[in-house]
Amino acid sequence: MRDRLSRWPLCLLLPGLILAWFNPGQSLALTAPEWSGSLKTLNIISEKDPTGAIPDSQLSSNRFRLELGWALNQHLRLEAALDHQLLWADPADLLELSTDGVNRRLDLETTWHHSDAWRSRLQLDHFNLRLTLNNLDAVIGRQAIGFGRIVIFSPLDIIAPFPPDALDTNVRPGVDAIQMSTYYDLNGQLGGAYVFGDVQRHNSWLLTWSDNRGGIDLLAIGGRLRKRPMFGFGLAGNLGTLGLKAEAAHYEGQRTNEPGGDLHHSFTIGALEAWYRFDNGLTLISQYLYNGAGSDNPAEYLNVAASAPVQEGLTALLGRSYLLVAPSYELHPLVTLNGLLIWNLDDDSVLIRPSLQFEPLDSLSLELFLTLHSGAHPTSSSSILFPIPRSEFGLRGASGGLFVTFYF
Repeated sequence: MRDRLSRWPLCLLLPGLILAWFNPGQSLALTAPEWSGSLKTLNIISEKDPTGAIPDSQLSSNRFRLELGWALNQHLRLEAALDHQLLWADPADLLELSTDGVNRRLDLETTWHHSDAWRSRLQLDHFNLRLTLNNLDAVIGRQAIGFGRIVIFSPLDIIAPFPPDALDTNVRPGVDAIQMSTYYDLNGQLGGAYVFGDVQRHNSWLLTWSDNRGGIDLLAIGGRLRKRPMFGFGLAGNLGTLGLKAEAAHYEGQRTNEPGGDLHHSFTIGALEAWYRFDNGLTLISQYLYNGAGSDNPAEYLNVAASAPVQEGLTALLGRSYLLVAPSYELHPLVTLNGLLIWNLDDDSVLIRPSLQFEPLDSLSLELFLTLHSGAHPTSSSSILFPIPRSEFGLRGASGGLFVTFYF
């Protein structure tokens, strides 16, 4: 089965290549291939969690990425990205390399275990053909797909969203999909996407619409996300110098009576975000998030963590109501002070992460960060098998580290 699937990328590209070859007046390879890439190293030291289940630990994730962009003719473009990750962890079983993911049908990766502590993965992260013709834009193959306008955590970014506390968000991982969009008027856009899941029940199809009316950006999305009927809507605009964005997505739960299914028969994830830049150069982004996939009862957090929305990456949070704040201040043209606060309003636990970013070159970035957690520690005794959570961020220990990125 895997051998047959491994030939799919070639099958996906052949129709486009044939179209380019027989397109009158056009020839292949109008331009030379464009190469770019990056080197990244993320190093983290963490203290043990309050229960002692996870000891003091160290982690080093090192990635090399090579990207190709090639205009085959006036209308066709080939995009590809090869990504290699080398992971070291102490203890050795602290973290495993991520698998293909719920939004990938094709097996285009290889992993190695070099020793107990060292392992690596090589994957074809992007591999797609883009057709641009008049008002039509179509992409087939492994590609990055992102929806939504909200910065910290977008409820409409439903295919492969980043967790709100993610450090590396410059490159969105590829998913196996077919995506088409057409444009009308000056700002209107209609689109559709079909995303192949790792199994058939994880396939998704979505229709999207966006427009700008009276200076307000409007966005709507609907369809089935891994068999869940869903609909979402968002808007973004300005009130004077204050930027405002609002988004909400509603889902009908699936397999609610089965292990690993949705926790609720229906749930909504919504957010309101405000953006403001002060005269002294401080930029402040604040967001209220309602996470309907979670629970306002900390005793249910373990069930939430095992539910489908968390396992599929639809949400990374366990509670119901949150305040998120992301300030940024330029201390020097080369040095920026950033921050992140995630406050669980239900159990009053907090994640705080200050960071200092230094960019001596346009192609080089160094970031020092410290992540602190505050909240009630879990309840444990000899009479229960697992500690009972009393807060979300009280489950974690403090950590700190260095993140370095070099682009070429």
